Amino acid sequence: MHENRRRKGDWRYPIAHREAWIGIALVLFHFAWWYGFAYGFGSKPVESYTYILGFPAWFFYSCILGFFIIIILVILVVRFYFQDLPLESDEEGDRP
Repeated sequence: MHENRRRKGDWRYPIAHREAWIGIALVLFHFAWWYGFAYGFGSKPVESYTYILGFPAWFFYSCILGFFIIIILVILVVRFYFQDLPLESDEEGDRP
C-alpha cells in the first residue's frame, strides 16, 4: 500500500522533501555559525580573549548568541514556510 501511494505521486511528498531540505539548511547554517565563531575567535591565545557578559567572545557568539539566532530562525521558518499536512488521506493520495 505504501509503494502504491509513492507511484501515484502523493501530493505531500514534495512538500515534505522541501521542508526536510529547509531543516538541513538550518542545521548547516547553525553548524557553520558555531564553528566559525568557536574556532575563529577561540583559536587565539587566551591572553588576547575579549569578554562579553563574563564569557569569552568566541563562546558568547558561538553558543549563546548562536542559540538565540537559530531559535528565531526556526520559529520564522516553521511559521511562514512549513505547512500543516494531514498524516492520513485516502488511498489515492488526493488532497482533502
